[in-house]
Amino acid sequence: MPTSSTNANSVPVQPVGLGRIIDRTAAPVTRGLPRVVEFRGVGKTYGVGGPKEYTAIRNVNFFVEDLPERGEFICVLGPSGCGKSTILRLIAGLPPQHPPTEGEVLVLGQPVTRPGADRGMVFQDYTSFDHRTVLENITFGLECRGVRRAEREELGRQWIQHVGLDVAADARKYPHELSGGMRQRVAIARTLILRPRIILMDEPFGALDPQTRMNMQDLLVLLWHEVHATVFFVTHSIEEAVFLGDRVYVMGRAPGMILRELEVEPADRPARLMQGDPRFQETVSYIRDLISHLEQSAT
Repeated sequence: MPTSSTNANSVPVQPVGLGRIIDRTAAPVTRGLPRVVEFRGVGKTYGVGGPKEYTAIRNVNFFVEDLPERGEFICVLGPSGCGKSTILRLIAGLPPQHPPTEGEVLVLGQPVTRPGADRGMVFQDYTSFDHRTVLENITFGLECRGVRRAEREELGRQWIQHVGLDVAADARKYPHELSGGMRQRVAIARTLILRPRIILMDEPFGALDPQTRMNMQDLLVLLWHEVHATVFFVTHSIEEAVFLGDRVYVMGRAPGMILRELEVEPADRPARLMQGDPRFQETVSYIRDLISHLEQSAT
């Protein structure tokens, strides 16, 4: 049976493979850094007072501090319909999820009132503009900011390379000429070229085949180290969450709440190799059993 210990902030933890279960009943101890994102007793109910009233999340509380020259990678896991995407869209300030029905959502210490350039979002659906080339899609945000064409195209070509595409072969292609993995590379480049403080990713690799998905996970880790952003990543894949996350929030069925929090050791090998590590598998098995128990207790 694992024994309890403490992390660097003296919060009680229990080791599980590569992870450490954080005691959320204990008062959180901070590093004294600014908080990038904070949820204070946040709930979201749709159709309030109507016949189809539905509460997606309730009493969600957490904060993520701004780690200098690094950022933090937060993965959100849980059963379908538990409110994972609601949390992301509340941070983004996107209706109809925003505003919350109760509580406060703060970004960099200020209440979220609308979408902002400090937050970039990558969706599961391939959101490229069909009438624009790869280069034009990637540089769209810079164009909206008024960046001169020569400057934005130079940056665009750099980001085409950063995400593993070929400038000569791919820059002038249109989305319908690309595979699913290539289109998600374009979507990631279009977000990261703007260097947002917060990157919100809603199951971006969910539609990809397993090998492409692992390749994209490896790529994302490399790019994240370059941009030093705070990332919130929603996924249904436990393996993906354990590989990518510094921290994993596990949510219960709707109305969703964060029921478990794990700190996870950073990946030090490609996804394919990490997934064969016995300690990695121990962490995955713990979370899988936890989610299975949550699903069974809800029926």
